[in-house]
Amino acid sequence: QVQLVESGGGLVQAGGSLRLSCAASGSIGSPNTMSWHRQAPGKQRDLVATITSGGYTNYADSVKGRFTISRDNAKKTVYLQMNSLKPEDTAVYYCRDSDWRGVFWGQGTQVTVSS
Repeated sequence: QVQLVESGGGLVQAGGSLRLSCAASGSIGSPNTMSWHRQAPGKQRDLVATITSGGYTNYADSVKGRFTISRDNAKKTVYLQMNSLKPEDTAVYYCRDSDWRGVFWGQGTQVTVSS
């Protein structure tokens, strides 16, 4: 079992930046894919970005060129650097770990972008 704890959310003005962190603890499966997802009020949870154990990344079209996902395997932490934030980026951001045992989610962190 792995536990995921997100941090780094908050309130920021449009055009600003935030860096989210997702710290994993417990038994980490390998290989695994870590990802960030977000859910705005009244909407479904959408994929934002993924990163594999080998460092391959993929992004939703809406965040390409603005967000960067990275991971530090030694620290068991995944990051999401978010630049040029827009009001439509407002959502609860969730971290997810996917490996051979299944899928694990964090509790989420709120990101609010004011116009």
